[in-house]
Amino acid sequence: MFDHLSLGVSQIAQSIAFYDATLSPLGIKRLFNLPNVAAYGTDSHPMFWINHREGNNSFAGFHLAFQATDRASVDAFYQAAIAAGATDDGKPGVRSQYHPNYYAAFVIDPDGYRIEAVCHQ
Repeated sequence: MFDHLSLGVSQIAQSIAFYDATLSPLGIKRLFNLPNVAAYGTDSHPMFWINHREGNNSFAGFHLAFQATDRASVDAFYQAAIAAGATDDGKPGVRSQYHPNYYAAFVIDPDGYRIEAVCHQ
């Protein structure tokens, strides 16, 4: 879990469209915009922020896992992400090397960040 997290993105409009589509199946919505900034959460507390930065230098090794309530949400996240322009980095499925009920999907977002949705049930 995290209180909030921020990513720098090279194309704010493209990233807003990507995260609006990709996070919606997980019940995460955009809560507000500021100039060159967008914030996402499940209620009034924004926990995931994106902000415009110059250049296109994503941070190697960065990984962000969003919690999903069920496996169907993981599947929907993956489908929405791919439709929104993500690159596959691991189709939905059980990753028993973590634990028997670790069900996750991995994508690479438009800036090269590795994004995961995971359900532990």
